Amino acid sequence: MPKLRDYYEILGVSRTASQKEISSAFRKLARKFHPDVNSGDKQAEERFKELSNAHEVLSDPEKRKFYDRFGDDWQGARAAGVSPDGPGPGAGGRWPPGGPGGGRVRYETIDQEEFERMFGDAAGFSDLFGSIFTGGQGSRAGGATGRPFDTSPMEAETTVEISLKEAFAGTSKQVTMPNGRRIEVNVPPGVTDGTVLRVPGLRARVRVRPDPLFMLEGKDVRVVVSVPLKTAILGGEVDVPTLKGGRVKLNIPAETQNGTRLRLRGLGMPDARGGTPGDLYAEVRVRLPLPMDDRARRWAEELP
Repeated sequence: MPKLRDYYEILGVSRTASQKEISSAFRKLARKFHPDVNSGDKQAEERFKELSNAHEVLSDPEKRKFYDRFGDDWQGARAAGVSPDGPGPGAGGRWPPGGPGGGRVRYETIDQEEFERMFGDAAGFSDLFGSIFTGGQGSRAGGATGRPFDTSPMEAETTVEISLKEAFAGTSKQVTMPNGRRIEVNVPPGVTDGTVLRVPGLRARVRVRPDPLFMLEGKDVRVVVSVPLKTAILGGEVDVPTLKGGRVKLNIPAETQNGTRLRLRGLGMPDARGGTPGDLYAEVRVRLPLPMDDRARRWAEELP
């Protein structure tokens, strides 16, 4: 099987890049290779998918930890319950890219002291394990150290990842509980990144993926709109995409400068609590008429 390309290489960032640098690199490349900009171009479509996969992993701190340590085998290591923070054979406790042992998952043994540091005393952990997976109350007797421990049912925690358009419209996601039961989590329209949704026995933290076209700024949404030079100078109309889908007409005033933001009231994110929705801001990018003919060049030369 051919080796997959390194996710950092795909996004063109270093392995020490910050989350902001990773998101910025993704947005820049995603705009370039987005299918809407490269209609019918299969290579651009594959490149966009490659960028999306790399960003999905590197923009998630937990997934990035596993990828940094286990490389292409990160999903297998995560499913096996291996910790990404344990000591590894290389400097700094990390495996080299590609994972340990030529792609095999490495299992580790921890001593009692480390076990108790992670989970508490053995008896307490055993009871906790039972309460999570069976929903039982367990014994309230003291553990090996004679300390009482809490055996009340615990909430499982997970992350629900959605697109910006799903955050706009609302959606539902199925989540598998530790006991194998699948439940549905309803995500309301207007939910923000980091929101914690609660259903019986589960805390689901919402993570909203960055969108290649739309930038979220609170409840407001910003989108870059290409405007012909003639329209920017003389005024006119352009089409603006919306999160709801489709496009709306926007009037461009005469003599509009590059970088100007024009507001479309109420077309931003809805308010999850029923308040006033945000606005959509169209950021003008003036497009030169290239290639320029002789008449256009002469006109430009006469400008002050």
